[in-house]
Amino acid sequence: MIKISIEVRSSAARYKVALLAESIEGALEMAKRYNPGKECKVVFPIDPEIFFVEDDLGSGGVVSKIAA
Repeated sequence: MIKISIEVRSSAARYKVALLAESIEGALEMAKRYNPGKECKVVFPIDPEIFFVEDDLGSGGVVSKIAA
């Protein structure tokens, strides 16, 4: 499992979410599924110290919403 931050945008609104997923692509797909019609993109740089994590949520999911 990986932990990655995704920025979600909708016109003037912008926030970041931390997601657990099997891959970066899987995290982006999950973000788009939970935020239909909004722009979702990976936040760079990726922190190598927290990128790989143990599977705490089973199949992944939202870890937290981070203020932008």
